[in-house]
Amino acid sequence: MSEPLPPESAGELPEANVIEARHRQLPLVWIIPLVAVLIGLYIVVQAKLAEGPTIAIHFRTGEGIEPGKTKIRYKDVEIGEVRSIDISKDRNEVIVTAAMRKEAEDYLLADSRFWVVRPRISAGSVSGLGTLLSGPYIGLDVGRESARRHDFIGLEVPPIVTSDLPGREFVLHADEIGSLGVGSPIFYRRIEVGQVLAYALDPGGASVTLKIFVRAPYDTYVNGATRFWQASGIDMTLDSEGVKLQTESLAAILEGGIAFQSSPSVPAGAPLPADSAFTLYRDHDAALRPEDTEVRTFLMYFKDSLRGLSPGAPVDLRGIVIGEVKSLTVEYDRGRGTLRFPVEVNIYPQRIRERYRSGERSAAADEGDEAGYRALVDNLVTHGMRAELKTGNLLTGQMYIAMDFHTDVSKDAVRWQESPPTFPTVTGGLSEIQDTVGHIAKKIDKLPFEQISAELLKAMADLDTALKSTDHLVEQVDSSIAPQMNATLKEAEAALRNAKSTLAEDAPLRSELSATLLELSRASKAVNNLADYLERHPESLLRGKPEDKP
Repeated sequence: MSEPLPPESAGELPEANVIEARHRQLPLVWIIPLVAVLIGLYIVVQAKLAEGPTIAIHFRTGEGIEPGKTKIRYKDVEIGEVRSIDISKDRNEVIVTAAMRKEAEDYLLADSRFWVVRPRISAGSVSGLGTLLSGPYIGLDVGRESARRHDFIGLEVPPIVTSDLPGREFVLHADEIGSLGVGSPIFYRRIEVGQVLAYALDPGGASVTLKIFVRAPYDTYVNGATRFWQASGIDMTLDSEGVKLQTESLAAILEGGIAFQSSPSVPAGAPLPADSAFTLYRDHDAALRPEDTEVRTFLMYFKDSLRGLSPGAPVDLRGIVIGEVKSLTVEYDRGRGTLRFPVEVNIYPQRIRERYRSGERSAAADEGDEAGYRALVDNLVTHGMRAELKTGNLLTGQMYIAMDFHTDVSKDAVRWQESPPTFPTVTGGLSEIQDTVGHIAKKIDKLPFEQISAELLKAMADLDTALKSTDHLVEQVDSSIAPQMNATLKEAEAALRNAKSTLAEDAPLRSELSATLLELSRASKAVNNLADYLERHPESLLRGKPEDKP
């Protein structure tokens, strides 16, 4: 406190003494913690700035996924890590929360795909073997859309990654998928050129849509004339030319496949853009068969059995397929009180267009000329064209409809007033043979087999009696005639022995016989000389022999 002013100086202000304040310095011991705090704040800020987005991936199960261990990779480069796994509220799936790197922000597009990479063995390939040691990880395929998202639905089956491959994707529509699946190969002239990316059932469940990828440069062969067909498994054909086996490769046999080729009947044109749609045919023949723009439907009633005839069976005109069987049904004929079996067939008129010999098309054959078309068919029927059932293969019993000309058929015509029109038919040759065999069987059935068998039994009894008599006669011969024959044979043997001894070379009889024969020879010569002399001198018979001259 300041001292009171003296009374004498009460009128004067005293001067204040200024005392400078002392600044207290921070102890050196606090400088090091302060620097550490600043460095820590800097590291936290930098880490926060470098931290990437957090995403959620929904999977059916969390098999093989571990928080803090399972990584997220893109092209085998780590770009994130799983932080936690939770079960959804409805307990139908698991939610995997993962932290991504800052540079992975551009990969999180609306159509990006995530899946778990595990060891997988399929019919055609083995994948994910590297995860046997390192453990499963989550793979990423970056999409192409511009929109971004942070919540994804994980794939249960690894997709075919084609985003970094040159080529194009196409869409196929089929009635059924067959043995195809994701990863099934695509073939062009037996060369593997692509794969099936995905498939889905169309709304309504009547068809299937497949998405495929064809690598460059083979994608340039996909044009307006291209036809796709299923090349799955082994295509075996059994026809009049024998057994044919056709397949694309071993992979196609095991897991299916698709083949494509340009149709020779359609102009190729320029290559089509990506996502162009095509029809997936059931086989090679159906794919490359010329498309029939005009179809005429007929009904045919056959008296023959339809066993072996099925929808899709060919309608043949002397070896040329001009149609196919559409359906087989049964109908009741009220007028006759019988059942009939109509066969509905599709005929393709452009395959049998009427032409002049010069090769020019006739006016009656132009498309859209209904009167000309009917006149053409009526003319063919008038000249004996009929439909007939024939066996296409004796081994399988498959039937087909043959259209041919017959000279011994009654007059008939197409009944155009019916819908669809009815085409005249004839009975097949096989049925005629069966009828003939049946007629012969009926005649055989009328034969009196009982009477014939009775007479046959009687004849066999008579034959047995005759055989017994023969046996008795043989016994008599053995007992009476055989000894006499034996004695006779012995006497004949003795006579032959005596004759042999008589005719021996040193036997007297043979010597005398030789001398006698010599005398006879001499006498014969004398007689011959006399005959010659008398022939020369016949007068000697009257005058005698003249005397010899001296």
